[in-house]
Amino acid sequence: MRRVEGILRGGVYRSRNGIILGVCRGIAEYFDFSIFWVRAIALVLLFITGFWPITGLYFIAALLMKPEPVVPIQTEEEQEFYDSYTHSSRGAVDRLKRRYDNLERRIQRMEHTVTAREFNWDQRLNT
Repeated sequence: MRRVEGILRGGVYRSRNGIILGVCRGIAEYFDFSIFWVRAIALVLLFITGFWPITGLYFIAALLMKPEPVVPIQTEEEQEFYDSYTHSSRGAVDRLKRRYDNLERRIQRMEHTVTAREFNWDQRLNT
């Protein structure tokens, strides 16, 4: 996992600021190349190999590459969540639901403790 400017980079992402699907910009950002040269190489390959082979590879790369996260990833946990979401959005939603349910149960236990008859507010506030 690469760290670039304080941001974790888990792999090659399609850039959200690219011209056509962001593949060239994503590759340029990952390898820290100039976007101009990556696009120039892609155009040279387009003319040398013919239109269809490189165009097919470009669109296959666009399908295989994950889109760049909207919010920069800062921690390993965020990277894990983003990877799980891009592979299975249903799994990520289930994980969020479990986390929410766990927090809900904890809040209910705290409310039950505080509102119980045995809870002595005077003793808690005066100590």
